Amino acid sequence: MSKVNTVLGAIPTEELGVVAIHEHIGYGMPGSELDTKWWKTPERQYEETVPKLRQFHEYGGGTFVDATGICNGRDVDYYKSLSAKTGVHIVACTGFVGGDTALAHFARASVEYLTRQFVHEITVGIGDTGARAGIIKVGVSRGGRMTDLDKRIYRAAARAALATGVPIMTHLAIDAENAIAIFAEEGLPLDRVLFGHVDDGVNFDKTRDTWIAEQGGRIGFDTFGYETELEDPPFWARPRKERLDHFLRFIGQHLDKALASADANCSPLGWPGVKGHTVNYIFEDLFPDLRAAGVDEATITKLFVDNPAEFLSIRN
Repeated sequence: MSKVNTVLGAIPTEELGVVAIHEHIGYGMPGSELDTKWWKTPERQYEETVPKLRQFHEYGGGTFVDATGICNGRDVDYYKSLSAKTGVHIVACTGFVGGDTALAHFARASVEYLTRQFVHEITVGIGDTGARAGIIKVGVSRGGRMTDLDKRIYRAAARAALATGVPIMTHLAIDAENAIAIFAEEGLPLDRVLFGHVDDGVNFDKTRDTWIAEQGGRIGFDTFGYETELEDPPFWARPRKERLDHFLRFIGQHLDKALASADANCSPLGWPGVKGHTVNYIFEDLFPDLRAAGVDEATITKLFVDNPAEFLSIRN
């Protein structure tokens, strides 16, 4: 029976239910806890987060994949408390959002060191929490091209994925040629990689989503809800219909390769976040938009239950 690591222990993939494949309990840059304007007390973070996760569960959400990497506010004991309180399975990640978010200790690290770090967090646990990571996060640093550190992280992630059986998700799908070359050199099948943020308003026209899918990679349309129609849209926003149409075109060709999410923060760390945007966009807006566009229930189940379960399954 296939299983997935959650913060409260490994569970059968059949228990994942509807999966939000790329979300954040709280994301901040290194040092954000020193901010005097936007930092919130743990009590305030809890008050903001619990209602959102409870609503997700009441809507029918089963699993929340937290894509917050090392150095970006990951707090696994907190995740364990939230999961127990709300009934939502939470999958934590090891790895980094991008090389430019890694503290100096990791920035100087070798591929071998990084591999050991990732493998330890997947097989033994994150810190002293006893909770094991269920996915590896990697990313392209600012500037749109993989740095030397990015490449070391990607290579270490590939080795850790092969050693442990957990998959990889990327922050951005630009410069995919370099990423795919590294994964090929390490012998990692591309169906173990979710190339994320192909739909954001900054990089979608630089992302070869269909080409990546044709190589075997999975594609993450995971910035749903970041719309130019918002009162105060972020710089990566995109018109709602434009993103939806992009998604519909893609799933018309590569349904087996597609996953979707909202990339929302339950309680942002050291920055204001985006007002009104939560993981529940999936149920409140995206599902109705898909149905209105003629997408049937079997396809929605494929996108949010079957594809994530296959992707997240540990392959030993």
